[in-house]
Amino acid sequence: MPRKTPTAMFGAAAVAMMLVAGPAQADGEYGILMKTLANPFWGAMGQGVEDGAKEAGVDYFMQAVESDQAAESQLNVCNTMLQRNPVAMITAAISSTNLLPCLKSAQDAGIKIVDLDGNLDPAILEAEGIDITFRIGSDNVLAGAQGAEFMVSQLGADATGPVLVIEGLSGNITGQMRAEGFAERLGELAPGLEIVASLPGDWDRGKAANITNDILTRNPDLVGIFAANDGMALGAVESVFAAGKGGEVVIIGVDGNSDAVKSIQDGRLTASVAQLPYLVGKQAVETVKMAVEGEEVEESIIVPTLVLTKDVMDAGTEPLLEYVK
Repeated sequence: MPRKTPTAMFGAAAVAMMLVAGPAQADGEYGILMKTLANPFWGAMGQGVEDGAKEAGVDYFMQAVESDQAAESQLNVCNTMLQRNPVAMITAAISSTNLLPCLKSAQDAGIKIVDLDGNLDPAILEAEGIDITFRIGSDNVLAGAQGAEFMVSQLGADATGPVLVIEGLSGNITGQMRAEGFAERLGELAPGLEIVASLPGDWDRGKAANITNDILTRNPDLVGIFAANDGMALGAVESVFAAGKGGEVVIIGVDGNSDAVKSIQDGRLTASVAQLPYLVGKQAVETVKMAVEGEEVEESIIVPTLVLTKDVMDAGTEPLLEYVK
């Protein structure tokens, strides 16, 4: 396996963390606004941004908040970022609405705006009159569908039984799209697999563990769990193994972060639809540099995904494994 990005290298506790490449207050710098670097997914994306900026020879500053639920704090950090007058802002919004006032101000100031990881709802942006330069990330509906396809490959198209879906933060389009993609594809491939609950886990491992425990109590014959990110999937793993059902329930997450990789290697988490956040961050910086220099760029850039399993990692032949951090 390629090296993993340790979360600790980003020191994730502060409301407004900053990593600076190049001189502070430099002309032409790029502002990078993450959710939280405490999450390995965003840590890997931050590493991709750092490596991409070095290769592209651009100055940047990166900020993040203490959790991926701190919507108000993220808006405050965004507004502070505007004061540095960056030429571009690459933003991973916590919800489709929390950064809208800041993004509107950025647009009015002529700052190029990038939707990192597809967290902004295009319909809401249009209604608010906000034009972004481009969005970059994985196809979240497809990621959910890939999770369903893998679950059916493990259980069989004629399988029957209850399935749990653990959604992301309520109102976040990313989690919604993953859950919807999973549910639609599961219904197409294996009608006998019934989603008995689809509940928001708020991207929180502990909350996902509690949801899983409750659903297992009501549905002891649970056969599958799909969680909209790896943190929640790992919470589900804890409850499933605590109930003595380890290996009996197919558990699938999304992201492919370092904690999920270890759990898959240990035979606990069944799979993760790896969204290659390192590659997303790297390509975001490379592409926005092109836009700043006047080149035309695609409005929507889709980065590939990979269903990460122990077999795939043991084989080591998949080219995309290079970007699993």
